[in-house]
Amino acid sequence: MTELDVASRDIYGSASFAGAIHASSVAINGYAILIAGPSGIGKSDLMLRLIDRGALLISDDYTCVAPNDGNDIIASAPEATAGRIEVRGLGIVDMPHVNAVKTAMVVMALAQGEAPPERYPLSPAICRICGIDIPALPLFPLEASAPVKVELALHHFTSPLNEPYKT
Repeated sequence: MTELDVASRDIYGSASFAGAIHASSVAINGYAILIAGPSGIGKSDLMLRLIDRGALLISDDYTCVAPNDGNDIIASAPEATAGRIEVRGLGIVDMPHVNAVKTAMVVMALAQGEAPPERYPLSPAICRICGIDIPALPLFPLEASAPVKVELALHHFTSPLNEPYKT
């Protein structure tokens, strides 16, 4: 199990994001998907490809997370960066976004050279955020199939059993 630290961050000059984790995030079908990994691994690239497939931006690079009254983690953008995404070679770009979305899963971005995920995992990977376990999907974010794998995993983690995936 991986635990993502929630702490104050100081990026983008003097902006401090209390309760933020180093993860980008998008919303698909009303659920937040956090994309965690080190800088330069391909989080924003995967986000752009998911957005091209219909996802909505929540936050780029850092996402504010907080538990709600239930057993859910709510994802939002830090106010200073809401509606903005960094596109390498282009700079900071304004984009429509959503806020306060229930988190369904975490993508754990793997670097080239890391061991690939198991083909048939016996149990799902878990990431703990604010003491709450969230299903996780380890994957290489720059693989051509990564956006489809994210969508399939979201369906798997949020749909009733035996409900077929619909594109």
